[in-house]
Amino acid sequence: MAHTYKGKYKVKNRDKYNGNPDDVVFRSGWERNVMEFLDSNTAVDKWNSEDFKVRYFYDVDKKYHTYYVDFWVKWKSGGVTLIEVKPKKQTEPPKVKNPKSTRALNEAFTYIKNQNKWEAAEAVAKDNGYKFVIWTEDELKAQGILKKQPGKLKKLKPLAPYRKKKR
Repeated sequence: MAHTYKGKYKVKNRDKYNGNPDDVVFRSGWERNVMEFLDSNTAVDKWNSEDFKVRYFYDVDKKYHTYYVDFWVKWKSGGVTLIEVKPKKQTEPPKVKNPKSTRALNEAFTYIKNQNKWEAAEAVAKDNGYKFVIWTEDELKAQGILKKQPGKLKKLKPLAPYRKKKR
């Protein structure tokens, strides 16, 4: 994600929100876009944000923790979906140049934690007859939730290195 920010989302269809519609917080622009999508989608019966709890075991510290799934959605068709919104990069094992660096360790721990959370969420979803999905930028674009930014600059090709002429 290029620009991460958080704020309060103003729910427009208050009867669709399953919880306190005055206290809906997003933690990224992508989450805000999903909220707008769920709030305005006629196929959605009810939805909420960060209200569905999943208990998971974190393999690194060997302790149980609580994970709040980004979205719980009840569709008018009757099904329920638990949705996690994450950059695709965080759903894949980290690619590291220096495995002993602090950055590499943090990325590895984050990946393990996410895998532990998602395995637990998948099990809870299955036990309740729900579906658990992870929406990355690919799914968000495919559904029209993540639109191309207007006026976004194209990536430039790097220039050849400048070398002074020898005398």
